[in-house]
Amino acid sequence: MIKTVLDANLFISAILKPDSNPAKILELVKNKEVILFVSASILLEIRNALLYPKLQKLHQHDAEQIDFLLKEFTTFAEFTSEKVKIKAIKEDPADNKYLECAIEGKVDYIVSGDHHLKDLKNYHGILILAPAEFIKLFQ
Repeated sequence: MIKTVLDANLFISAILKPDSNPAKILELVKNKEVILFVSASILLEIRNALLYPKLQKLHQHDAEQIDFLLKEFTTFAEFTSEKVKIKAIKEDPADNKYLECAIEGKVDYIVSGDHHLKDLKNYHGILILAPAEFIKLFQ
């Protein structure tokens, strides 16, 4: 089974665009074709981003609905304990949480549109792919 970490923007894109590649990836997770790994820090970033007024206008969910959506996502996810600490991305240290989660979860892929992560391409054997590249694995 393929194990992966998804960056926060993918969750947001999936909510805003139900026919997008990120939404298709979350369907793979729900269908148990992919094992999703997350951490509390990743979930907090997703929640905070979804609460930005600009994004709330687009998705029309209040805090309670956002919490419900996140709880639903996490029923399909494996949690990491955040014991691993990495300082590989100096330009945006907050992105290191995805590498930490991936290393701790021993995942195969990180799926991201963030150039700080994508520029790495590979981190200790973990491939870093854009959503479209990851979807191609299943076609």
